[in-house]
Amino acid sequence: MVALSFLEAQKDPTIQVGAILKNIDGNYRVGNSDYLIIEACEYVESFLKFFPKSEIILNIDNDHLDYFKNFENIKNAFIKYVKKLPDDGLLVLNGDDENCLDLAQYTSAKTITYGINNINTDYTAKNLVCDAKGCYQFEAYKNNNFYGIFKLNVPGTHNILNALSCIALCDNYGISSENIKNALFSFTGADRRFDYVGSYNGFDVYDDYAHHPTEIQALAKAVKNTAHNKSWAIFQSHTYSRTKLLLDDFADALLDFDNVIITDIYAARETNQSGITPQDLVSKLNELGKQAIYIGPFEDIAKYIKENAKENDIVLTVGAGTITKLGNMIIGK
Repeated sequence: MVALSFLEAQKDPTIQVGAILKNIDGNYRVGNSDYLIIEACEYVESFLKFFPKSEIILNIDNDHLDYFKNFENIKNAFIKYVKKLPDDGLLVLNGDDENCLDLAQYTSAKTITYGINNINTDYTAKNLVCDAKGCYQFEAYKNNNFYGIFKLNVPGTHNILNALSCIALCDNYGISSENIKNALFSFTGADRRFDYVGSYNGFDVYDDYAHHPTEIQALAKAVKNTAHNKSWAIFQSHTYSRTKLLLDDFADALLDFDNVIITDIYAARETNQSGITPQDLVSKLNELGKQAIYIGPFEDIAKYIKENAKENDIVLTVGAGTITKLGNMIIGK
């Protein structure tokens, strides 16, 4: 969103993001200006290698515990990241996340906040209107003064928060509300973020990168706001350590889908030293009253979905691993 706003304002930025951005047909763009817009990751504290002038902190969550071990270490990494800002820098914080708000005390840079639930933030959204695809139109307010009406083409209230962070940063860089409005409307999502794959026998298939409980909860909330019959979540957990440590959280996050299929854990960089299995997650879901099932081979999952999903259902392949291949198998590509 930020990258497109800078492009819309003809600031010719260099861009580096972690997924394919459809608007630039890639995940990077080499510009000819002093602006570098980069999507930084906290894993192994890699974001501490950068020297940012401005930072947007979307949230601080209990993730990458194979490296950080506990939440305190995660928070300390973000504190170190914020301390890298120069005194004339800019820090944009999610005012709906208490862990984010706490970061302001660690920098002398200008701090601005945004939020939906926290009415004391500098930028906020009111009068939210959701369409049949789960995408919102909202009124943005700056310091309680009307700033503009914005329409998004990506679903979910989490994307309203993302949009507010973009508005806050770009406004402070002198980008007009009209440029931001046009950029946000043109943003149809990055690759594997509620990504439409296709349809089969009247039901739609989407692919999403969500591999943390908070991301899955946001996805489930976005799905609930779309027009559909029943939802199907096919979840491939990412790494054994994350599955083990966040098992209860994964189960809670998946409860809001009507049907849940769990497939094999994506090992990524790990070996299974804890003995965790996908059946452990199925059992946890069953204990919570959700009739989840385990199916291993993707071919068998595709067959099961084709036989059981009905017209106007929505089917989602969820996870950061090879699950992305499954959508095309279901629709027959």
